[in-house]
Amino acid sequence: MKKISFCLLIIFLISSCITKKEHYLIKFYEGEYDEIGVPSGYLNSKGDTIIPIGKYYYCYTDTIRNLGMVIEKETSKIIGIDQNSNELYEIFKYDKGPDYIENGLFRIIKNGKIGYADSSGKIIIKAQFNCAYPFNGEFAKVSDYCETIKHGEHSIWKSENWYQITKKGKRVEK
Repeated sequence: MKKISFCLLIIFLISSCITKKEHYLIKFYEGEYDEIGVPSGYLNSKGDTIIPIGKYYYCYTDTIRNLGMVIEKETSKIIGIDQNSNELYEIFKYDKGPDYIENGLFRIIKNGKIGYADSSGKIIIKAQFNCAYPFNGEFAKVSDYCETIKHGEHSIWKSENWYQITKKGKRVEK
């Protein structure tokens, strides 16, 4: 009985010491400072180049576990990518950079419509709105029909059909 208990203890200790290796990508760049326009790319945890320097105009994300944010060279769009450089969706631009995470969600663009994803990159509310503001508390103001009016380098949205949605995408009835 003591031998079985001892063997079980040893097996337990060995299995607790074995950890699952986490896969992630780490940003690297050329030059002294990391700033927009400085060529950058991504290495895996072994040091292998996965996304070479110069593939994107700029890489925002320091460590990619699920979602990385990069600027596409040709279009200057901010794109959400996974660890294999697969394009997930466009990220809504705000203040000349990626949309801020507000109350756990940020805005994304797919097929010209706006939706919401969480910080891990998972789409929470599918892209279905023509205009959509960030979440303010538990609700966001959205519209299916709106007009974008330019004011110099800025623009505003105009709509007669605004309504509120919850973080699950459900329309709030008044």
